[in-house]
Amino acid sequence: MNKSTLLALLVVTFNISIANAAMDHSAHGGGKGGGSGESTACEKPHLSKFLPVNLALVAPSSEFSFRAINIQKPEQISVTVKNIPVEISAKFTDPFYTVTAKLPDSLRNTVARINIKVSGKNAHCEAENGWLVKISE
Repeated sequence: MNKSTLLALLVVTFNISIANAAMDHSAHGGGKGGGSGESTACEKPHLSKFLPVNLALVAPSSEFSFRAINIQKPEQISVTVKNIPVEISAKFTDPFYTVTAKLPDSLRNTVARINIKVSGKNAHCEAENGWLVKISE
């Protein structure tokens, strides 16, 4: 075998090795797309505009509200007040949802935390926030 044939064979072998290595590493998910061609990156949900304000004195069964940004649907949101689940109503006004609910009627003469959890498609896309209100008699 002459030198030019041997050199050509080495170049072809080297190029095939590089192509195989690139294919093997494409499935490791090192980038945003994870090698599958789909984007798995997310923007964390953001919760803001809590009303009434933190530590406000409110009547029993009062309405409260907040904004949720970077969520796909309101079903991702769960709200509890002093660990009591409450039903929410959400209205989409691009680019956010305005979420409203009422304090449980059973809570009187106490301080309660309104706790919000937003679930995402993966653990990196979840959010939790909340605030306190003082409930009168």
